[in-house]
Amino acid sequence: MVFPWMLLEKNHDRASATKYTMKARLIYWHKAHLQKRYVLEMKIQEVEKSTKYEDGARYSMILIDLVSKRRVLMDNHHPKGPHIHLDERELPYTFININCLIEDFKKLVFEHLEVKI
Repeated sequence: MVFPWMLLEKNHDRASATKYTMKARLIYWHKAHLQKRYVLEMKIQEVEKSTKYEDGARYSMILIDLVSKRRVLMDNHHPKGPHIHLDERELPYTFININCLIEDFKKLVFEHLEVKI
């Protein structure tokens, strides 16, 4: 289900009245607790291609181990662009497409935390 606040970004016009414009379309969202130990959240949105999001996608993919606090995170927020977090390390990531993103995330989670998703 897509809720309105997932699709809207707040903007203010000259009269300081609040207006809303559509900025993103939710493509995929999944959140789960796994094995009573891990939190998984995968969110992918289609956005207008721009200098901030050259590929037309905004994403955040995370798996956190609640016991050890280790984590795998892939995101592409501005100004950093596509990158990976493995615990405290940050590495660059080359975005190819959404299918590769999901497969790369699954692979990193298995390699880094030995969790199959």
